[in-house]
Amino acid sequence: MDIFEFLTSIDWLPAIAFIIGFVLVIIEMFNPGFGVPGISGVLSLIVGVILMASTPLEAIILVFIITVILGIALMVVFYLASKGKLSKRMVLSEKLDSESGFNGTEDLKYFLGKEGKALSVLRPSGTGEFDGLKLDVVSQGEFIQKGSNIRVIRVEGRRIVVDDY
Repeated sequence: MDIFEFLTSIDWLPAIAFIIGFVLVIIEMFNPGFGVPGISGVLSLIVGVILMASTPLEAIILVFIITVILGIALMVVFYLASKGKLSKRMVLSEKLDSESGFNGTEDLKYFLGKEGKALSVLRPSGTGEFDGLKLDVVSQGEFIQKGSNIRVIRVEGRRIVVDDY
């Protein structure tokens, strides 16, 4: 069989559907977004399977082969992502830390040393009022009565530790 006979024996429509489908799904893997290339690629692969398979067994075999090929492509994408060789849009490289000026919670260090009143019983957690603001507070483990005078002795993120005085 020479090359001309081989080229004329190929059913071109399913082959083109498979090629377009693989290209579109792989584009979606490398540039995730709205999903238009991925959905179009999957539909193209389904059309290719329908046009190519003449029996259900052939369709199952084709779907298995497509799954293996796309699995290998996905492993390549994950490998490249772990090595930092993908698009900057896909992999976050910036850090949101305090050195960069970002703060994940509001700064409650302002309340350190403030005095207020216990609005509820602290056993050990409850509510306290400082400068007209109600805050969730925690005592150091001891029971503090409602209405007691309290003072902020430590601030750990969103946790405000108080003591009675």
